[in-house]
Amino acid sequence: MALLGLVPGACARVPSHFAVPNLAADDPAFIPTIEAYTVAPVGGGNLVDVLLNGDQIFPAQLAAIRSARATITYAQYFYEDGPIAREIAEAFADRCRAGVRAHILLDGFGTLLMPAAHRQTMTDAGCEVATFRPLSPLSLLAAIGFGRANKRNHRRILVVDGRVGFTGGSGVSAKWAGDGRTTGHWRDTDVRMEGPVVASLQGAFVENWLDTTGNVLGGEPYFPRATRPGSVSAQIVRSSPAGGSFSMYTMFLLAISSARRSIAITNPYFLPDTRMTRALVEASRRGVRVVVLSPGAIDNHIVRQASRSKFGELLEAGIEIHEYQAGLLHAKVMTVDGIWATIGSTNLDSRSFGLNEELNAVVYGATVVGRLEQVFVEDLKHSRRVEYAKWRSRGFFNRLLEVLSLPVRDQM
Repeated sequence: MALLGLVPGACARVPSHFAVPNLAADDPAFIPTIEAYTVAPVGGGNLVDVLLNGDQIFPAQLAAIRSARATITYAQYFYEDGPIAREIAEAFADRCRAGVRAHILLDGFGTLLMPAAHRQTMTDAGCEVATFRPLSPLSLLAAIGFGRANKRNHRRILVVDGRVGFTGGSGVSAKWAGDGRTTGHWRDTDVRMEGPVVASLQGAFVENWLDTTGNVLGGEPYFPRATRPGSVSAQIVRSSPAGGSFSMYTMFLLAISSARRSIAITNPYFLPDTRMTRALVEASRRGVRVVVLSPGAIDNHIVRQASRSKFGELLEAGIEIHEYQAGLLHAKVMTVDGIWATIGSTNLDSRSFGLNEELNAVVYGATVVGRLEQVFVEDLKHSRRVEYAKWRSRGFFNRLLEVLSLPVRDQM
């Protein structure tokens, strides 16, 4: 059955990227190039706040939901039971009873463990709740056999009144509670945004809502006249392989190739393909400090071994790899040269680039990027560096798992 789950993804491949332009991140042509390949405008006047872990993410989201006066749009990949799950469902229901139009889009695979009672709480209050690509019995068996499903909506989106938006990597579960430094709890990063960029985030939601329900959302309650409450330039990059868009991969490759001083990568599923690995190695060889933070423990052991099997080439090229020890790392962040960063749902693996609907916020300038770099430094203090000699001497069992992961590496 596991093999059946892989068949749909067999045709999803990121097109080859042979040569990339020689552009630095601070080159005036860099932003227009990124805009062209992502079809995502970069606009100024935004306010962007970094939110870390459930301690900051959930209170900020709940405050926004409870402030809603006209509309709420919400897309979530992962939702299961627990106190925060009930609190969020009840917050949606409360606003719907007050006359707010709430549209809640739940992925058919990632929310399998969500109690029906939470959905009922929201629908009974008048919220519109829809499921993105519900699983048939056959596809469900295949997905369970492999532990993951193809062509899912992996995006995380919350937009309130068309003015306040959230995105990142967090799901709804007690696993995300706390400060990300506790065993069994997840370390994640989201962003809260106001300004023109929120319209692009809303655009990503209505795209998936239309695909799922056939209904078109629009007008002033969803797309109000934009204000400019801050000074941050930002964009929303979305990738939808089902629609033939692999723009996320191109964005990451361009950003890595643009680095002249530093690249800091935080990602739980770090399985770059041959072309992206080459870009990282080339960056290191031209004097860029490349540091990767990956999990010390992960929710999928085969994925971890598949990732670690490729560490040798990176370590030999001088790339630093650290493994997070103070919880389960789930944040998906990359910064370049202190002036460019991306935060979102995208893992650095073939599944995110070629199989799932993904969404990342991209920010430009030293203020927010500097904050993310500070967070990275703090995370490194709770991590263990991978040494090449120790990696080479890893045991037989680990090497066996690496070999067993090879047939499905491209589907991870």
